[in-house]
Amino acid sequence: MSFRLLAGVACCCCAAAAESYLITGAQVADGSGSPLRQADVRVEGERITEIGHLKPKPRDIVVPAGGLILAPGFIDTHNHSTEALDTDPAAESQVSQGITTVLLGQDGGSPLPVAEYLEKRRVHAAAINVQMLVGHATVRRKVMGDDFRRAARPDEIGAMEQLVDQAMQEGATGLSTGLEYEVGSYSTTEEVIALARVAARHHGIYVSHLRDESDHAFDSFREIVRIGREAGLPVQISHIKLGTAGVWGRAGEAVKFIEEARAEGLDITADCYPYDAWGSTITVLIPDKRYDDPVSVGRGLADVGGAANVTMTSCKAHPSYEFHTLDAVARQANVTPVQMFSQIVKDGGAGVVVKAMKDDDIRAFYQAPWVMVGSDGGIGMRHPRGAGTYPRVLGLFVRERDWLTLPEAIRKMTSLPAWRMGLKNRGSIRPGMRADLVLFDAATVIDRSTFSEPLKLSQGIRKVWVNGALVWNGDRATGALPGQVLRRE
Repeated sequence: MSFRLLAGVACCCCAAAAESYLITGAQVADGSGSPLRQADVRVEGERITEIGHLKPKPRDIVVPAGGLILAPGFIDTHNHSTEALDTDPAAESQVSQGITTVLLGQDGGSPLPVAEYLEKRRVHAAAINVQMLVGHATVRRKVMGDDFRRAARPDEIGAMEQLVDQAMQEGATGLSTGLEYEVGSYSTTEEVIALARVAARHHGIYVSHLRDESDHAFDSFREIVRIGREAGLPVQISHIKLGTAGVWGRAGEAVKFIEEARAEGLDITADCYPYDAWGSTITVLIPDKRYDDPVSVGRGLADVGGAANVTMTSCKAHPSYEFHTLDAVARQANVTPVQMFSQIVKDGGAGVVVKAMKDDDIRAFYQAPWVMVGSDGGIGMRHPRGAGTYPRVLGLFVRERDWLTLPEAIRKMTSLPAWRMGLKNRGSIRPGMRADLVLFDAATVIDRSTFSEPLKLSQGIRKVWVNGALVWNGDRATGALPGQVLRRE
């Protein structure tokens, strides 16, 4: 019998061209949340064909998997690799943590026209599958230009509706908003509802970075519930969190509010990343946008526990500030953190990570059955979530802290996001499903990226297949680029 044994690093051309794989003796987490079971899994071409106690066939590549977990590929409903896939199509930081599919166009920003980007991904494929949202802020800026700091007129909303309709016809999965950010923050709820109704006509979803994740977070929860009800479509809260001292400890209340909306018939879910620090632009710290007002700035810094909790990850005007806290650079310059903040904004701003969430809140969100794992990361991101999200959940939340069972964590990474994204042929290990698979060691899997070394790759992910092709093998990307452009089914 001419089957081959795959151990260690295989040549990428052989891996991509193989007719079939037989993964033997794995503990299978099928994505449903059911208990693990030992089984062999055969992959032929792009699909899973058999599960059970199987014998090798001629031309099989046999993958011994005793002691390892085989799961569906991890599906990231909040990813920011849109541009980086052009320069890093192997997506090493993503496949090394088990990600096989990503939803792009987040926080209100997307390519436009959507069709051009998706065609580029078809012609120049990546290692991972992609779906695309159409961004509200992108559409708004296209229609309103630089005059966006106001409510849109009816004719402008009409023009935005046409752009959303076009994007949905071209393959967008839904509409995204970033209502906390500069362009989206000036929009009314009624404007967003009008555009969400267009997405609804195409059976799309609405994904939102809420208008406020801090002291007014509950107003934002109420707003997204209203949008979902009045627009008549499923809604997803991006990176659900409670990010300031005024709302710390209220995750249970937030979960109860959302579950009441779900009980009344609203299809609402959320994703959550497993870190206690968020990453964004420094101006997000000051909701009223009064960046020169010492009172507003002082209040904003106090709300996140002080300037020592604000670390700059990028600062074009002052590269020496990168990976130092706002408190540290202020002391070095012999000014107050408030003064330093205002000066940085005047000089062009900065990217920051802000330690502003509490573990008890993160745990409460993760234990809600409708909350899935999402990275809010991507290739090259200067936040550890870009390279470490999924192994961190498996290693820290499952193995070390026992917040979740392994089958439930896998469900939150696979079948739940597949259902949310309308991917009927992914997210589960069953005959006929697409062969997006992750083989990992539950005893060693863990993130290694940190806030000072955010690009450090995780450990414990042994092999990753996308559409039946091996894209990660042991400790490196294979170079195979089998990713596809996916539409909501």
